[in-house]
Amino acid sequence: MKTINVVAGIIKKDNKIFIAERGYGEFKGMYEFPGGKIEPGEEPKDALKRELYEEMQAHIEVDSFFYHVHYKYPDFILEMDCFICHLLDDHLVLLEHLDGKWIDPQDDNEAIVWVPADIEVINELKKRS
Repeated sequence: MKTINVVAGIIKKDNKIFIAERGYGEFKGMYEFPGGKIEPGEEPKDALKRELYEEMQAHIEVDSFFYHVHYKYPDFILEMDCFICHLLDDHLVLLEHLDGKWIDPQDDNEAIVWVPADIEVINELKKRS
């Protein structure tokens, strides 16, 4: 089974985190922590900076590693490294997502439909906050 290595950004601002609604693919309309694939030879933090700039024109600083997700989808295995980061300015333009919003991970976010692998991440955020 194919393994896909990706990175995801948990962008923090005050006590909130940014989530984005996927605009394409199998999980269109579901929310995720934005990020993307790691290119061959690329360091995960560099991949995250590149992906967030490509998807949102966001300039970020990566603060720390947060969590690793190993998730088995029917057709592939996802290996996702998640990093806490922050914006260097307030500039965000959604180029690939339908919507984005700032949420408090401790609030009741039951109405949010998550991409399956990202459920682990939000649950871990709730535990650690």
